[in-house]
Amino acid sequence: MSSFLVQLISTGGILAVFLTMAAESAGIPISSEVVVPLGGALASQGRMSFAAVVAAATLGNLVGSLVAFLLTRRYGRTVILGPGRRLGLNEGHLRLADRFFTRFGTLAVFFGRLLPVVRTYISFPAGLGRMGVSRFLLFTLLGSIPWNFGLAYAGFRLGQQYHQIEQTFGWLTIPIGLAVLALLVVAYLLGRRWLEAETASEPGSAA
Repeated sequence: MSSFLVQLISTGGILAVFLTMAAESAGIPISSEVVVPLGGALASQGRMSFAAVVAAATLGNLVGSLVAFLLTRRYGRTVILGPGRRLGLNEGHLRLADRFFTRFGTLAVFFGRLLPVVRTYISFPAGLGRMGVSRFLLFTLLGSIPWNFGLAYAGFRLGQQYHQIEQTFGWLTIPIGLAVLALLVVAYLLGRRWLEAETASEPGSAA
C-alpha cells in the first residue's frame, strides 16, 4: 500500500492528495502518515505548493468525513457493517471509535483527528449520535488542519534545507511548525496509550 501511495501522489499531485485523504476520512484504511509527508517533500522540490498540500488534505478530510457522517446518520450501523465491510470496516473499528466518542463527547471529533486509527473512523459514531452537521464540520476542520500541517511540514523539512524554508515561509514558520509537531507527538503518545488500554480490554486479547 505504501509504495502504491508514493507512486500515486508522485504522479497525481494535489488531486491525488485530496482524493486519498477523502477516502481515508470516509473509512477506507489509507495512511495519511504516508500521503501528506510525501506531499510536503514534493513541495520542497517545487513540484507542488506547500499550502496547496495542506489545503487539499484538509478539504479531503472534510469531504470524506462528511460522506461517512451523513451516510451513518441516515442509515445507521447498516452502512458500516453492510457495504462497509467490503472497504475493510468491521465491528472492532466501530466499537473503538464509539468508545472514544462516548468518553470525550463531541470533542472526540477534534481529538480523534490527531490519533491514528481513530481518525479514520470517528465520523461513524458522530453520525450515529446525530451530532449537528455544522458542529461536526467545525471540529473536523480544527482537528484536520494541525494534523495535515504537521505531517506536511515534517515532509518539507526532510526535503529541503533550513535556509530555503526560512526564505519561503519566513522565520515564524520554524517555531510554529515545531510547536504543531510537538502537539502531534503528545497527542499521538496519549492516543497510543488509550488505544493500547482499549485493545487490552477487548475480549480474548489476553490470548
